[in-house]
Amino acid sequence: MSSDSGTRHLADGLPAYRLVRREDIELTDALPGRSNGLTSSRLVGGALGSTHMALTLVSLVDGHVDEHVHSFETSFYVLDGEPVLYLDGRGVELAPGACGAIPVGAPHAFRAGGRARWIEMASPRPRPDGSDTFFLGPPPDAAPEVLDVRDPRNRNLFLLTDGEMDVDRLKQGLALGAPTVSASMATAVLAYSGIAVKMLVDQRLDAQLHTMFMVAYQPGALVHPHDHPFEESYFILDGEVDVVAGGDRHTLRPGDVFWTATGCVHAFYETRGEPVSWLETSAPAPPARHSYRHERDWDYLRDRLQTSERAGVA
Repeated sequence: MSSDSGTRHLADGLPAYRLVRREDIELTDALPGRSNGLTSSRLVGGALGSTHMALTLVSLVDGHVDEHVHSFETSFYVLDGEPVLYLDGRGVELAPGACGAIPVGAPHAFRAGGRARWIEMASPRPRPDGSDTFFLGPPPDAAPEVLDVRDPRNRNLFLLTDGEMDVDRLKQGLALGAPTVSASMATAVLAYSGIAVKMLVDQRLDAQLHTMFMVAYQPGALVHPHDHPFEESYFILDGEVDVVAGGDRHTLRPGDVFWTATGCVHAFYETRGEPVSWLETSAPAPPARHSYRHERDWDYLRDRLQTSERAGVA
């Protein structure tokens, strides 16, 4: 049986969307001479159709990545394991659900004892020859601290814990000593039509060029066909969801990856009566207004105009 992984194109020949099945993802050695125990798989990138982003699955096993800086912006979301991130020389031990922004030009490195995996997002997309990454030397070896999201020094980092997308839970008061950041937009969840959206990485964490957020669908939730003035990627974490893009329909399952180009009309439908969640990224960062263009709204206007025109003729 042939795989349906691959990039599809619009009628004008430009990329429309990309589907990557979990079983087609292959990790290969990365950054030889600058790391050990590091493998990765580029899921979305320039050679695969994207103009604005690169999305990569990263695995680090009993190894390290040398300290380096990028001339592009990155973010990450830890899937499993407990990697150590050294950001500006200070080590922080991460956990599943940890995420953060690594600003342009910020020195950083990784270590891992055991196996760790994370999703890494970059914007703008890195250059194929690697000339926008600059290595500084071996990673620091100072003992790391466990990530404490209340520590202002961890202003670029966040930890999504169980229940933080539970709208009913957020209706309750937060104790002064709770081990989370102070109640604000940092703890807010946007909820609508059976969908919950939790922003993880944006300007709050000093990301200027892209965003990363968590999406959760309740049974029966859907988003009608729409497009954006930016690209999006989706890494499915739990459950199954149907996506329609460019007139094609696919069922996405945990570990699958989907990407939509600017101008690709797409929609999501939960049809199995089960919750679904995925990690989503956008690049460039969405504008303050007009970040969605819903087909149903403009179809409504077309119908209104046609009705008025017919009434005028009559």
